[in-house]
Amino acid sequence: MKIFYNLDQIGKIRNPVVTTGSFDGVHIGHKTILNRLHEIASSIDGESVLITFHPHPRKVLFPDTAGKTLLLINSQREKIELLRKTGLDNLFILNFTKEFSEISSIDFIRNILVGKLGAKKVVIGFNHHFGHNREGNFDYLYELGQYYGFGVEEIAEQDIHNETVSSTLIRKALLDGRIQRANAYLDHHYIIMSELFEGSATCRELNFQTLRIQIDEENKLVPCDGVYAVNVMIEGEFYKGILNIKNSLPVEIRKIEEMIIDIHLFESIQGMTGKQAIVFFAKRIRDELQFSNSEQMLRQLKSDRAEVEELIY
Repeated sequence: MKIFYNLDQIGKIRNPVVTTGSFDGVHIGHKTILNRLHEIASSIDGESVLITFHPHPRKVLFPDTAGKTLLLINSQREKIELLRKTGLDNLFILNFTKEFSEISSIDFIRNILVGKLGAKKVVIGFNHHFGHNREGNFDYLYELGQYYGFGVEEIAEQDIHNETVSSTLIRKALLDGRIQRANAYLDHHYIIMSELFEGSATCRELNFQTLRIQIDEENKLVPCDGVYAVNVMIEGEFYKGILNIKNSLPVEIRKIEEMIIDIHLFESIQGMTGKQAIVFFAKRIRDELQFSNSEQMLRQLKSDRAEVEELIY
């Protein structure tokens, strides 16, 4: 996958088949669009193209209201990794500014889709809007496609458990700790990517070794406090374990630097600190508990480990 951060970086893209959007979570609805992109691109000897934005448009347009409390399912690094796995050919991550938001839908089509990319076909999700004040829609895009010579296709709504899949729905499931529901919507495990650091001194004293991960983007969504069954990929190898989240707090008062996320792996953690890891969340096991002494805490941790070891995931 080629990654571009500026439209002026574009080289020759063969018969571009294009879609655009935030794609936070790269969920099953997004994958439906991307799969269709691949199908069309293959049929016309073309390449798939996604135009996405950073920061999230809501953060720029509504910094004191809807954007202020918006948490994103993926960090920028995680989003790139998930998109890479879909087989996308070209990813454009455009800097979203107030000025960029004022580009009219016709200028977006004429100057970017046609002028910069030379799009052969544009694929959009159900009820997708674009351009200044979200004035552009499928009908408008289709009409201009007739004029400029590119095809347009709209993907129908994607439903899971009789609910329309959306990034908003996934965020709520994660904040409620409903990991399995969120994973079903995503069509993959919710992930956190991080360097591994030395873990809890208290757990170390109990001979229950842990590693700590840190969130490197303020707007990254973290599930609610509690204990989770996870898989952790380190240098291509998978390790089963349990993960504990403390001090996640409601978005209005949370402080990312005070959040504590520790992982206990079921194998030796010798030499793991400093390495890069991808944590795959499988299931929430229990709430965060308060313990009256270290022996009580150790008994619970061993019970958590035994429960997770029995799980198949």
